[in-house]
Amino acid sequence: MHMNLIALLALCLTAQACSPEKPVATSPETYPVISPVLKDTSYTSEYVAEIQAVRYVEVRSKIKGFIEKNHVDEGQSVKKDQLLFTLSFSEFEKELQKAEADYKAALADLKAADVEVNNVARLVEKNIVSRPELDVLQAKANALKAKVEEAVAHKEQVALHLSFAQIKAPYDGIINRIPHKMGSLVQEGDMLTSISDNREIFAYFNLSEIDYLNYIDNAEEETKIVTLKLANNERYPHKGKIETIESEFDRETGNIAFRARFPNPEALLKHGANGKIIIKKQLKNALIIPQKSTFEIQDQLYVFVVDQDNTLHQRKIVPKMRFTDFYAVESGLTQEEKIVFEGVENAKEGAVIAPVAVDVAKAMPAEPNE
Repeated sequence: MHMNLIALLALCLTAQACSPEKPVATSPETYPVISPVLKDTSYTSEYVAEIQAVRYVEVRSKIKGFIEKNHVDEGQSVKKDQLLFTLSFSEFEKELQKAEADYKAALADLKAADVEVNNVARLVEKNIVSRPELDVLQAKANALKAKVEEAVAHKEQVALHLSFAQIKAPYDGIINRIPHKMGSLVQEGDMLTSISDNREIFAYFNLSEIDYLNYIDNAEEETKIVTLKLANNERYPHKGKIETIESEFDRETGNIAFRARFPNPEALLKHGANGKIIIKKQLKNALIIPQKSTFEIQDQLYVFVVDQDNTLHQRKIVPKMRFTDFYAVESGLTQEEKIVFEGVENAKEGAVIAPVAVDVAKAMPAEPNE
């Protein structure tokens, strides 16, 4: 009896081992999905800028002479009409004295001639002297009058040259480099220094024709407000505003020049410095998708689209602009379609998934960053 029980047990185990296994049902893999977002968004672009003082002038000598005295130093603040340099002017003083003497002499001759003309005129009225004699005297008096006018003009010209020896500031500003020191001989036209009024500065920068057209298409008031990035990559604390655009493109570069004005209350910005202008631009009706939803094959960008049967289909898209974490799509997707939000590296063409909708507000920030 015991042996029969063992045999029966062995037979049962053999029968169980030989029976076919039932297939185990597998559920579709779960993937988060999202629809592209259609929205107006903004981005920034940077352009190399040259910084110039709003008022900058080169102070040059109008006469030849020696620098007798420098009244200012480099880096010094000066006021309008403040004396900067004195050139040697002794020769101009002597010439002015001579011009003054010539003027007085000519004026005395004219007065004497006028007296003589008046005397002869009375004699003509009495028929004592002939009329032609009066005409000759009047002509001489007119010539002397012209000589007086010439003497006045010469005296004023000499006085003007004498004033050129006293060189003054044209406006409030900062003195820059002084190349000629006291005692130096300067020629007419030599630069003595330059003056910068840095209370406001201009930033000049260039845009390509495409960027220019995009800017004009979105030229709203807020797009005219720009930021300046300094050479150390720090942002200048004050905003600037685009004021002017040149009227023509540079034929060699294909660019057009812009000018922005910035306040400079701390005098941080200096004439001749460099930086980068940051322009905020608008992108209208942009179709935005997360970068994590995409993958690349041979430099082409793809996403996995989920159809109505929850089947994945690999699709090529054309990006319009790339941000740090997002793409603006030019073509290849519509707002109504759904794509795999994340996990595309494990997704496969034709796979059936269990989609889980992702909250768009959490997946997409208010403003994508470039």
